Amino acid sequence: MTAESILGIGNNFLTHQDYTDDSIITFKIIDGIKDILEEDRQQKQPLFLSIDEKLLIKYVKEFMNNKHKQFLIGITGESASGKTTFVNYVSKALRKKLFNESYTSLCCDDYYKDTSEELKKAGSYANLYKTGFSFDKPEAINLELMRAHLISLKNGCGVNAPEYDFVTCESIPNRAFKNPTKAILAEGLYVLGEELVDLFDIKVYVYTPFEKIKERWFTRAILRGKTGEAAEHQFNDVNTTAQIYIRPTMKNADIVINGLSSAEYIEEITTKIINLVNDVINFYKHSL
Repeated sequence: MTAESILGIGNNFLTHQDYTDDSIITFKIIDGIKDILEEDRQQKQPLFLSIDEKLLIKYVKEFMNNKHKQFLIGITGESASGKTTFVNYVSKALRKKLFNESYTSLCCDDYYKDTSEELKKAGSYANLYKTGFSFDKPEAINLELMRAHLISLKNGCGVNAPEYDFVTCESIPNRAFKNPTKAILAEGLYVLGEELVDLFDIKVYVYTPFEKIKERWFTRAILRGKTGEAAEHQFNDVNTTAQIYIRPTMKNADIVINGLSSAEYIEEITTKIINLVNDVINFYKHSL
């Protein structure tokens, strides 16, 4: 069974009649995005597996018409699904075409609670897991602080985000200042969970087949100092908790992204959308 059949992707794009009352600039942007999405559907590994077109139109209108509104975009998926790669390469395209001040990003991983003392006491990751500790349950992350930071950003106030060291399990507070920009990207395991989901204007889920997730996860585990029994134990925990906490949140998503799409293609299609918006605005700014 293909990812397309699992997710029920349709070809029911809206027609011109659905937005004849919109401004001509918004109409042209929507029409151009529709063409980009249709081209994407023809790819061997399309980036967009599912998208709510009506919601897309709604937020393009709001984005264009409300210059002072902050848009929160939540991006989730299983561990090693590719959500961080997606955010990084969308951000790379944004940095090339726009000022850095146009967006800000928060990562759920930075909000892990400090467990450095517990790790030292246990002596190793393997022993820490034997105590029943799990990095893959919501209580391991300070979601209350992340929620408070997202609300502050949405209200136009900057925040000082923490940073987490995956080797030492240390949380370093006030590590990175985040500006309240027009677009705020929040990425992580529990972004679309019940603790945070209500905050987001646009909700994105990165879908990746299990075998690819497993391959990526063990490759990354080595970089984080986890090998052998410790890695095996944590991956089993990752898979079990994903079934409980992560996979069910796909139903909350407005957009489902293909975690098998290459980083280069993510950057390419994001650049196309940015260029489209810039070109339409610049053309009509001088002709209307």
